[in-house]
Amino acid sequence: MADPDPTGIRRDVTIEVSDGTRLAATLYLPDPASGPQPCLLEALPYRKDDLTSSYDETYRRLRDEFGYAVCRVDVRGTGSSGGDPTDEYPEAEQRDLVEVIAWLAEQEWCDGGVGMWGTSYSGFNSLQIACERPPALKAICAIYATDDRWTDDVHWRGGALRLVDLVDYDHYMTPMVMLPPVPAVWGEGWREEWQRRVDTAEPWLLTWLRENRDGAYWRHGSVRDAEGGGYDRIVCPVMIVAGWADGYRNNSFRTVAALREAGVPHRLLAGPWAHADPTTAMPGPRIDFDVELASWFDRWLRHDGVLADGTPHEDGVEVFVRASTRPEPDLDLHEGWWVRDTWPSSGSSTVVHALGGPRELPVDPDTGTSAWIDCAGHLPWGLSGDQREDDARSLVWDWDIGADGEVMVGHPRVRLRVSADAPLASLSVKLCDVFEDGTSALITRGSLDLAYRDGVHGSPAPLVPGEEYDVEVELDACAYALAAGQRLRLSVAGADWPNTIAPPAPVTLRIHDGELELPHWAGSQRPAPAYVPGTEHHSEDPTGVAWTISRDVLRRTTTCAVSSGATYAVPHGGRATERYEGSVTVDRRTFDQWAQAETQFAITWPEVEVLVRSTLRIDVTAAGYDVVIDALAYEGGTLVTSRSWVEHVPR
Repeated sequence: MADPDPTGIRRDVTIEVSDGTRLAATLYLPDPASGPQPCLLEALPYRKDDLTSSYDETYRRLRDEFGYAVCRVDVRGTGSSGGDPTDEYPEAEQRDLVEVIAWLAEQEWCDGGVGMWGTSYSGFNSLQIACERPPALKAICAIYATDDRWTDDVHWRGGALRLVDLVDYDHYMTPMVMLPPVPAVWGEGWREEWQRRVDTAEPWLLTWLRENRDGAYWRHGSVRDAEGGGYDRIVCPVMIVAGWADGYRNNSFRTVAALREAGVPHRLLAGPWAHADPTTAMPGPRIDFDVELASWFDRWLRHDGVLADGTPHEDGVEVFVRASTRPEPDLDLHEGWWVRDTWPSSGSSTVVHALGGPRELPVDPDTGTSAWIDCAGHLPWGLSGDQREDDARSLVWDWDIGADGEVMVGHPRVRLRVSADAPLASLSVKLCDVFEDGTSALITRGSLDLAYRDGVHGSPAPLVPGEEYDVEVELDACAYALAAGQRLRLSVAGADWPNTIAPPAPVTLRIHDGELELPHWAGSQRPAPAYVPGTEHHSEDPTGVAWTISRDVLRRTTTCAVSSGATYAVPHGGRATERYEGSVTVDRRTFDQWAQAETQFAITWPEVEVLVRSTLRIDVTAAGYDVVIDALAYEGGTLVTSRSWVEHVPR
């Protein structure tokens, strides 16, 4: 398909891999007069030709302004690519992408050098493919990704099931992979392919629930191994982008420290952002991220490891240090400043605060709603609010901040001696910045299912009621400055609901004593970085979005609910509508809890209208997870297929 912009070309192609599967790709090629250029690859399952077609502006800009060829690929079994979508990051996908990179490097319009990048899923597989060392891959940029799928993804956290994520990505991938290929891209036989998909697709969620221990499944696709190594598999330069309001913030300091030890050229760019484009994300300050992305690839695909001005590359981190700011769920701008340093930093040290005890806490299972999702992104998945309500139902320790303030960069750690009066219990630990009027702003958090008290990569075991255990909770990476006159607060609770599931039955915690270790940072001698600004305000629009927290007084339940949707034009003369509804509920007396969701995707092209709707119900019990999933597929209002899954997954 010819591009209306005369400076470049947009072309839909298929790339056949060695097992005969044909992958759908879109190429954005610079003016042929410029000669062969490096190619940047993004590979994702979110349907390049409709549901994520609005990202097109970035690819055009990388082509037209920065002179790159760009290739966007639907991974196998998704969008208009052939094959089966068996799971996220399957081995077949990784083999495919190694072959795609080789194919790109051989094209006449490519100079033989390929870079790989992407956000979230595409950041994950950029790291994974770097581990495979394809010869033409010269550098990657992983944005909001993780190096450890067991500890830092949307499925499990501290050994506990992430509850609220069940009604978002974990569920919506079920109907998404049941959508048909785009008729104009696939051509003849698209209906037969669609029928095959809806008849054979399985919910990925069931696999994620069954895999409720660390092991080979989660190590596959993780750069970090269970002992903390594994980074020596990567040899090409790596840029990591992290956001302090994003759930993948731990793929930051620990990753670049490990890359440094392995001798891999690297750059960390960590801003205040949620899980969205740093150019438009909340909160700001925002930067023109396309400029930074192109600069990184210029360094390695065009200038042999030097900057455009001839300055040699220096490994390091560029970090936004957040400063005391009152919280808002859609905060537009966070106070703070940018710094540049190496990591580990010579300016780092530790400060330890003792935690007095013993202190006892009957657990409220709905503690956590003030910061109810760990990974903000687009509304209704907003930012954490005032933590006072959760603090009031937690054990807290406060410290006054002196005239010099306190700057921490890294991972705080809490060590506790703890016991419980029941065999199943959890810890939720939060660090907060408290203002004079009592407003409590979340700095960072950590959590642990106490069955994993000997380490989340090990084997779980129930507690012995009354027995004392020494445990350590590592809090998420942060860069934060508390102003003089503020108070630093540590809050410890027995639930971080519904970010993760609460214990399955009432329990009382006892904290006997402990300590808080802060990663104090004294500053850097390197000059602060500067960036081309992004948008003045974030792009989030609450119109048509609902985000509620409600309590049923008589039934003693708490419910968090969201709904959102959109309708928009898509390529090939189509329109798409997506609709998301979800809620999670806990009974404050019995600790029973459940999640419900409904997702619907409808796409209309000139020749056909298709719709896939899926519903989910999961009940969390002491015995495990009771799952019911139903999916319906329609063409023009006529039912094509109905599928149902009912399963009990033991804990």
